[in-house]
Amino acid sequence: MSSGVGYNDQTGAETAVEAGQETTPTTSSSGAAFGLFSSDFKKNEDLKEMLESNKESLKLEAMKRVVGLISKGKNASELFPAVVKNVASKNIELKKLVYVYLVRYAEEQQDLALLSISTFQRALKDPNQFIRASALRVLSSIRVPIIVPIMMLAIKEAATDLSPYVRKTSAHAIQKLYSLDPDQKEQLIEVIEKLLKDKSTLVAGSVVVAFEEVCPDRIDLIHKNYRKLCNLLVDVEEWGQVVIISMLTRYARTQFTSPWKEDAVFDENNEKTFYDSDSEEKKVPTEAKPYMMDPDHRLLLRNTKPLLQSRNTAVVMSVAQLYWHLAPKHEVSVVTKSLVRLLRSHREVQYIVLQNIATMSIQRKGMFEPYMKSFYVRSTDPTHIKTLKLEILTNLANEANISTILREFQTYVKSQDKTFAAATIQAIGRCATNISEVTDTCLNGLVLLLSNRDETVVAESVVVIKKLLQTQPTQHSEIIKHMAKLFDNITVPMARASILWLMGEYCDRVPKIAPDVLRKMAKTFTTEEDIVKLQTVNLAAKLYLTNSKQTKLLTQYILNLGKYDQNYDIRDRTRFIRQLIVPSEKSGALNKYARRILLAPKPAPVLESAFKDRDRFQLGTLSHSLNVKASGYQELSDWPAVAPDPSVRNVEVIEPVKEWAPSLGKAKQPKSDAKFYSDDEEKEEEGSERSSSSSSEDDSSSSSSSKGLAAKYHFPRQPCLYQPSMVSVQVILTNNSDHVLEEIHIGERSPAGLNVHCFNTIERLEPGASVTVSMGVDFSDSTQAANFQLCTKEDQFGVSIQPAVGELLMPFTMTEADFNREQKQQNYTSSLNDQTLQSFTQNNVILMQRKAALPQYATLYFTLGTFLM
Repeated sequence: MSSGVGYNDQTGAETAVEAGQETTPTTSSSGAAFGLFSSDFKKNEDLKEMLESNKESLKLEAMKRVVGLISKGKNASELFPAVVKNVASKNIELKKLVYVYLVRYAEEQQDLALLSISTFQRALKDPNQFIRASALRVLSSIRVPIIVPIMMLAIKEAATDLSPYVRKTSAHAIQKLYSLDPDQKEQLIEVIEKLLKDKSTLVAGSVVVAFEEVCPDRIDLIHKNYRKLCNLLVDVEEWGQVVIISMLTRYARTQFTSPWKEDAVFDENNEKTFYDSDSEEKKVPTEAKPYMMDPDHRLLLRNTKPLLQSRNTAVVMSVAQLYWHLAPKHEVSVVTKSLVRLLRSHREVQYIVLQNIATMSIQRKGMFEPYMKSFYVRSTDPTHIKTLKLEILTNLANEANISTILREFQTYVKSQDKTFAAATIQAIGRCATNISEVTDTCLNGLVLLLSNRDETVVAESVVVIKKLLQTQPTQHSEIIKHMAKLFDNITVPMARASILWLMGEYCDRVPKIAPDVLRKMAKTFTTEEDIVKLQTVNLAAKLYLTNSKQTKLLTQYILNLGKYDQNYDIRDRTRFIRQLIVPSEKSGALNKYARRILLAPKPAPVLESAFKDRDRFQLGTLSHSLNVKASGYQELSDWPAVAPDPSVRNVEVIEPVKEWAPSLGKAKQPKSDAKFYSDDEEKEEEGSERSSSSSSEDDSSSSSSSKGLAAKYHFPRQPCLYQPSMVSVQVILTNNSDHVLEEIHIGERSPAGLNVHCFNTIERLEPGASVTVSMGVDFSDSTQAANFQLCTKEDQFGVSIQPAVGELLMPFTMTEADFNREQKQQNYTSSLNDQTLQSFTQNNVILMQRKAALPQYATLYFTLGTFLM
């Protein structure tokens, strides 16, 4: 009982500490015995009181502790009624934590969650994007069919939200609604189709996951978004990159022809082969038709290649499998170095990577042979990592490096890890089978291991020698005799059974030794393991047929012992053998075929890799890792004989609508020089309209050069993903010329210290094509223009972007008290009075804060009267 009391005391104390309570030591054993139950009963009472108090600070502190409990895996479901009361709180921080809690427990407490559903619906219209997203997340977590129409309406509205974060959340909600009510599939597909057109990198990965979950067979939805997804891929978050690459791998296998054609000449010496219309000028001096890779196929390979340098191992593995399944064979080797780099990661990562390398190394040894030392086993490696490295080394073995590999194997055999040592012996056997030059060397080395003190090593050596002897039995009769001499010292059942099988199979080559071995087995038959008894019966039967004079009585004795054995398999085998080899009236014609049955020549076993058939699964998948088709696995389709129509991926370029054109009064005249331009006066005129407009995009400025490159830019008014101090700018580049523009990129900047996040180099822009890229510019809290060079492969043009004042500001929310304090600091007190403040309909006032700087207090740029307009 003392141990139980101690456990209760400790558990109660830990629980109280986690709940933020102080523990009081008990003075009696009975009190200690019930301390756990009393603590559990009251452990969250203080949290409930704090959540029901009138002080926002106490509520906020309580929610922080509750979320902390959830993060530790503790159960806080009993606090649901107290937490849900705060769902309508006006404190943004408190509201966020409440939604985090509700997402976790909404499914478990559905009845209580339904009582607050109207609050969630109102929160979907909240000005704060995080509140809108959290409300949708909670709503989709309530697994009640009755609210499916509400969820569907919320998802549709969120899919058109101005915030990409909310649109991303709507994509996540699609999967939840589909699992709750699959009948909504058609409506959800419409939402997916809309979200697939979204240009935000924040949404791309989430909507592809929804696509894979709801309608993975609707390839037609990907056609017009294929190129956009390829171009966005490098800027998508790592989790999104993995799912997009996986989806595009399967898409490519249905839309492009195989690059592995052996009867065609693959010509990649000139990039024009894939893109230019004048590729006919290059003549191939062979009769075989050169393989012409689809430009979209090349686009996918080119845009995923930089991701091999990703810090995320899952991304690297995804690109590696894409190249393995889609790239020409001579290009696959580009993934080798990146995969080897991953072997420096944690052992969990190593395990998956080594599994995939093991599969690759079977078909293409040349990829990993230069990195053979990277697969040498370390003493600190766990057993499962050691065996995988051993597998890869065996796959890489050839005539040139076999001597080096065998020296490594000699060290591995001496390992204290018996499982690994046994696997090494099997690997030696595979090398002996695959490389005939070292067969005798390996066989002799295995024979030497028969004198090893370790029974596991001896047993595994016997099994491997048995398989090797089947390939050349006539040349190694001395080895069989040597094994027979060691028979008495071998105790492992599998090894003893293997020697008995060899004695019976090749009894004509050891006519004097085999009967003696049978004699010894007759003495110990009743104490042997079942597998040894079965092989003893087989040996007796074969010797009865080949050397009946010496072994007839021994055979009858062993058959009699087996007849009364406790194992029914042995009894059945004994009865069968007796009827087969001993003539009698009941045996009939079967006795005539005894020799052909028992002494028939048997094919030698083939020592193969355990990964030889895993290539039927897509690399990097769970099915490949388990070597079993897992639930939800989608097969890679075969390459089509003829590629489908590539025009389905052509996207019509739609000119962006100019939101503010009606307020300008006159159209802008294009300038002759190749510069972005921004008319300050016109910007000021449209300022008042912008402040009241609900649109998220600014009017775009544009220009076109004498070289045919047109550029338009606009401010999407979204948080910049690159740096908080930057303003997000989207640029639409259009090729208005009749020739291809190559290597479009950002060049020199002015001033030299201008902080600009440039877009990735655009390798090619076809005539008439357009591409939208994202940039980030730090204007340093000024309206000074950002000047830089927009360059192509052959020319460069000066570019200038000048923002309006409004583009440097962002909304900032503060309480009425904070607003008053800021006014005093800015000497605005005289312009305000209490009557003006009472005219507010809400306690919170939205101000504009500088986007770049982060001062202790926000700088106010206009008076309250201006704001009320």
